[in-house]
Amino acid sequence: MAGAAPTRVLMGVNESTINGYPHASISSRKAFEWTLDKIVRSNTSGFKLFFLHVQVPDEDGFDDMDSIYASPEDFKSLKRRDQARGAHLLEFFVERCHAIGVACEAWIKRGDPKEVICHEVKRLQPDLLVVGCRGLGPFQRVFVGTVSEFCVKHAECPVITIKRSAEETPQDPVDD
Repeated sequence: MAGAAPTRVLMGVNESTINGYPHASISSRKAFEWTLDKIVRSNTSGFKLFFLHVQVPDEDGFDDMDSIYASPEDFKSLKRRDQARGAHLLEFFVERCHAIGVACEAWIKRGDPKEVICHEVKRLQPDLLVVGCRGLGPFQRVFVGTVSEFCVKHAECPVITIKRSAEETPQDPVDD
């Protein structure tokens, strides 16, 4: 259908929680690859992907308790570092989309990922929300909670959750 608006897909993406691994999480990469393989396929002009990364502010305001904050500049550099990490994460997805010709946008918000993603769904009104999930068991879900379950229940659009495969699961399944 010529001239039809592209299908708008919002993807909530996050950084790996594995120490020393400053890249997209296993679940985010898996959800992205699945979306390209199963939804977009070869119809790259028929879709526009939106990437949202939500940075979670540390409750006490200190991401690294070993750091010393002695001046206002120390806090500014902390904020710049967080922004740079978020930009590095989003760069992975944007570069891949541009390489294959899929239109995209990406942005960073701060807050509770569950709430921010659902708020952005309301604001953006995508056709579909895709989120990765770690496949945690019931005991782990009680303590960790899951963004994907919350989004399935509360997002005002269809939601697809993509579970990582067993061979992609780290030693500690809470890691991603």
